[in-house]
Amino acid sequence: MLLDRSFDLTLTPCTQATLSHEALRGVEQFLYDEARLLDERQYESWLALWADQSRYWVPRHHGQVNPFDQISLFWEDRMLRETRVRRLLNARNWSQQPVTRSSRLVGGVQVEGLDPQGHLIVRSKLHYSEYRLTQRDLAATVHHKLMATEQGGWRVYLKRVDLVNCDSIFANLEVFL
Repeated sequence: MLLDRSFDLTLTPCTQATLSHEALRGVEQFLYDEARLLDERQYESWLALWADQSRYWVPRHHGQVNPFDQISLFWEDRMLRETRVRRLLNARNWSQQPVTRSSRLVGGVQVEGLDPQGHLIVRSKLHYSEYRLTQRDLAATVHHKLMATEQGGWRVYLKRVDLVNCDSIFANLEVFL
């Protein structure tokens, strides 16, 4: 439920997370794989990376504390992410004629720690370029809260994308960042 104010948006870790080199490499690979799935428009596989009660958030203001008191560029739960994927993949979607092509560069991956529920808080940098009739470049700091799976992998609980120019005037932002 999008208006659930009990959803934990905090990015300040309550405990330190010590990961082995191999585990840190697994976190990095997860973020790189997510970027590749988005660049290759493999949205159904990308949706499978998310936990059921997860959120995707792109704030509209620097330092925005929550999506409830101010407007956001995106604040999406599972249903809204799936709806946007169906729209993006619909052959009759005029706003994707031609389709948006993109390239993401993810770097500067840092493990921040654990939140009170044990979600791993990870910070990274994103450089995003897209082309659809014209080229656009965006830069952001991205925070992921990741849930460990029983199989040893990860699921996204929260993805917060803080655009450098979040308060700019944008043409349509259609694809996921």
